[in-house]
Amino acid sequence: MPRFSVIVPAHQVQAYLPACLESVLSQSYPDLELIVVDDCSPDACGAIADEFAARDGRVRAVHLPRNRGLGPARNAGLERATGDYLVFLDGDDTLTPDALRALADRIKETGEPDVLVYDYARTYWTGEAVRNQAARHLAERGPAPFRLTDRPELLKLLMVAWNKTVRREFAEREGLTFPPGYYEDTPWTFPVLMTAGSIATLDRVCVHYRQRRHGSILGTPSERHLDVFAQYDRVFAFLESRPELDRWRPALYRRMADHLATVFTRPDRLPRRLRAEFLRRARVHCRRYRVPGAPAPLPVRLRHALLRLGLRRTWQALRLASSARRRAVKVTAGLLRAARTVTLRAHYRVQRCLPLRADRAVFAADGRGHGCNPGALEEAFRELAPHVRTAWAADPAHHHTIPAGTRRLTPGTAAHWTALARSRYLVHNAAFDPGLVRRKGQVVVQTQAGTPLKHMGLDLWERPAAAGRTDVARLLRDAGTWDYVVSANRHSTLTWERVLPGRYTTLEYGQPRTDVLQRATPADVARLRETLGIPEGTVAILYAPTQRDYRRTQRAALDLERVVTRLGPRFMVLARAHPRHGGPLAESAGRVLDVSDHPSVQSLCLASDALVTDYSELMFDYAGLDRPIVIHADEPEAFEAVRGTYVDLRDFPPGAIARNEDELIGVFAGGHWRGARSAQLRAAFRERFCPYDDGRAAERVVRRVVLGQTDPPPVVPLAERRPAPSAAAGLARAPLTTVPQLAGPRTVTDSL
Repeated sequence: MPRFSVIVPAHQVQAYLPACLESVLSQSYPDLELIVVDDCSPDACGAIADEFAARDGRVRAVHLPRNRGLGPARNAGLERATGDYLVFLDGDDTLTPDALRALADRIKETGEPDVLVYDYARTYWTGEAVRNQAARHLAERGPAPFRLTDRPELLKLLMVAWNKTVRREFAEREGLTFPPGYYEDTPWTFPVLMTAGSIATLDRVCVHYRQRRHGSILGTPSERHLDVFAQYDRVFAFLESRPELDRWRPALYRRMADHLATVFTRPDRLPRRLRAEFLRRARVHCRRYRVPGAPAPLPVRLRHALLRLGLRRTWQALRLASSARRRAVKVTAGLLRAARTVTLRAHYRVQRCLPLRADRAVFAADGRGHGCNPGALEEAFRELAPHVRTAWAADPAHHHTIPAGTRRLTPGTAAHWTALARSRYLVHNAAFDPGLVRRKGQVVVQTQAGTPLKHMGLDLWERPAAAGRTDVARLLRDAGTWDYVVSANRHSTLTWERVLPGRYTTLEYGQPRTDVLQRATPADVARLRETLGIPEGTVAILYAPTQRDYRRTQRAALDLERVVTRLGPRFMVLARAHPRHGGPLAESAGRVLDVSDHPSVQSLCLASDALVTDYSELMFDYAGLDRPIVIHADEPEAFEAVRGTYVDLRDFPPGAIARNEDELIGVFAGGHWRGARSAQLRAAFRERFCPYDDGRAAERVVRRVVLGQTDPPPVVPLAERRPAPSAAAGLARAPLTTVPQLAGPRTVTDSL
């Protein structure tokens, strides 16, 4: 008997069915049976089901002699199901990776409940994925399992069969089946939740609900949408047969009225000729099943009253008035924004006519908080040139990162434009507002955001996928305003002067943001590790991949839970997503800690013992620490074709190279990450890219730009620099006797 019976009805979804079935069969939890019900589909759905059944013994293909609809097709699957739990999935949707394992774990954790409700995300044909807005109702708080009376808000979730798994014995005992017609989920969902003896929730996206551009049932005008009335008749008939459930009548009445209002107001469901008929029948149903005194907000009560009274013209008039109000608000807001923009531009022009303030400096770092190279320079300004008052421009959400002695500015405000117009020093790592006009006497310092590995500037002209929305012409105009460009090494100097040409002076002084890495003490490292919760003696691996321009949505290329499981209890992973990733890189669980929201990547570098990355410029900063770096070079051909790199990491790597997850595990299990060959490669990498990273890069810049000293402090040679402290250095040198050896390391070692 399998744990799960996954039932997939299929009708005219041949383009999506293979992906649906693959998402089930590729689950990391294999204890399942997959029942594909071909609802007499006129396309290739039946043949696809047979192909999968021939390929995998867990698949059973069922062919109905005539088209019966979604509900009866699911019933046909129910009759053949033998699993402990029923999982329903439409033929154009997919399960997310590891979804069934998450379901199995939660079921076991909550004591085999009758129903487990989980979350979904809408995936649009454009590639965008949006999580369910009502996900807050799935919070795993309080005792579990529970009954519906403990969490009645579950009735507010989408009324579908595929966001819950139901214990098969419970469904059979209660005689729960699907009716024919549209909206067949409604008479299934409400009885399941109301009669369940135990319910649990799982706050995890387990289904990708495909939003098709054309052809979906809910997006096709048809008289079949009138089936919604028969379905609610069935729901209330079920209540009549179960007097003990009568308490749910007010809540079900509200859900019905809301549902009917939704169907009526959606222009893609009801043909115009049926709108009067729909409203007439809605009036009958609302009068028949209404429960007087049911609590509801005033707008909801008004909408229900209009349905109950059948006031179609009043409804239309109110909709027109509401639409007109929204348009008026939108137009008014646009006019106010335009007026504000004109006012600010006039204010900026006036401020440019006033004298410059030689004791003012404005810093920014791509709209984010205090940090990166401008952050290091701002600290150096306050230390070495205290007569210059500094200000930092960032969104209000990042103001808490700005030091107490630094003025906080919000981009786009009058104060920000005043500072840009009258401050002598402007420091940024990207570009200020395009409306900025460099005044005579102003000094603009461009720090860039790191040593260039990926193609930049002019090299993006022929790579539109990598350029995205980047305005290269604007970048070139901006480069014409720079006085100084801070460069970390000779490679950076040659690259910036070619791809972003201008009349600026290059200050090849090192990377200011790495100063903190060189100045850190063992006590600083121990404190950072304690703050992050890294146990003493643990090897902490910082995993920091870069953005992939050829993917619309970003994802982790590694199964981090599997990595730490294979490596053993002495390893943990700090996972940090690229700033453009849009969310956490992994779920913090066990020995995997997502640190994407940590404000300082330099602190994470200091707290870790090794770096795993793919094509991120962070490797150049980390190399200055003289700690192991492992390159996870997956999809090198795709990355090179779309973005391109200035350094061929296969020929000049900073350490061991792994081409896939198993090889990466092998690199750590076999000790190659800290071996003599890796140290040799890292030394050559440091000599080329970290010649000035001695902790005084920011000082050299300030002494040249602000204090006018033409002879900056000398650079400490690499051979004389002290090694950066590492809390787990002793463990890193110890033999890993408990970690199994894998076949991958030999191949990886040869590739070095």
